[in-house]
Amino acid sequence: MNMLTIFKRELTSYFTQPTAYAIVIVFGFLSSLLAFTLGQFWNVADASLNGSFFVYHPLLLMILVPAVSMRQWADEHYTGTIELLGTYPIKLRSAIIGKFLASAVVWALALALTFPMILTVNYLGDPDPWTIFSGYLGSFLVCLTFLAITTLVSSFTRDQVVALIVSVAICCLLTMIGWEPVINEVRRTGPETKEAVELMTRVGIFSHFFDATLGRISYASLIYLGGIISVCLLGTNLALKSQRA
Repeated sequence: MNMLTIFKRELTSYFTQPTAYAIVIVFGFLSSLLAFTLGQFWNVADASLNGSFFVYHPLLLMILVPAVSMRQWADEHYTGTIELLGTYPIKLRSAIIGKFLASAVVWALALALTFPMILTVNYLGDPDPWTIFSGYLGSFLVCLTFLAITTLVSSFTRDQVVALIVSVAICCLLTMIGWEPVINEVRRTGPETKEAVELMTRVGIFSHFFDATLGRISYASLIYLGGIISVCLLGTNLALKSQRA
């Protein structure tokens, strides 16, 4: 049994249950609905999809992503298969990566199925393909970050509801502290909050994501998001090893 086997098993389990289908449909529906209502897609003529479509992705993902991956290790603890997994000739980190990649494929599919938005803007105008690609890449990186956080949280509990609540709380915090309205409120309290605003901008997911929607994917953002993903996956490995010891 290797990483590929774990990946296939996990991906199959997603699509033999209604959860993945429901999440994909809900994400596609809500992201489009927000684009045409709050985003005022028709009025702003947003060919880049930046201000009408992508801007709402983190707000949806911080809730929906944990709903997909909350069961990753919590379910293994609950059913007792975590002990069975330990008897297989497979390294724990391979199982972690296999599960993580399977959930990543689910979200890659969810994002890909929003392609009607791309067709719409190309029919109505002449958008910059790189800006749209960059926006999707930014959304996918946010997905991977939230998936890694949920993976780590689920490794500590056998209760999927607990994993969901804690993961959503962490993802919401990382999203909201970098959200422009929140930063503006902190900035209004006085000039002494300048350092706090800078810290919030660097730590918040939203600020890094927003740069991507403008076609600017910086090395700093890649290192930051990649660092969170790596730390969470390594933390998951250490947590599961300590529980098996």
